[in-house]
Amino acid sequence: MLSFRVDDDDVAAIQRWATELGVDRSALLRDAVRLHLNRLASEHDADRWEQVPLTDGESALAAISDWGPAEDWADWGGAGDATSSR
Repeated sequence: MLSFRVDDDDVAAIQRWATELGVDRSALLRDAVRLHLNRLASEHDADRWEQVPLTDGESALAAISDWGPAEDWADWGGAGDATSSR
């Protein structure tokens, strides 16, 4: 269990949002704390990527990302357009 003090304005805002979202204040605050903790943790992701780079297997799809389409579909322009066949 956790207990803390907040300003009256914050209490009113918490209650308004909880009512609007149809949840109780505890659920709203739990979600808010979890989201904030996730955001704080993600601020260190770039450092972790530098410390532990992707393996060859993890980066294998990056090489094909610039391939483009496997076939020339230019002649299909408007194929799904009902007015193109008129």
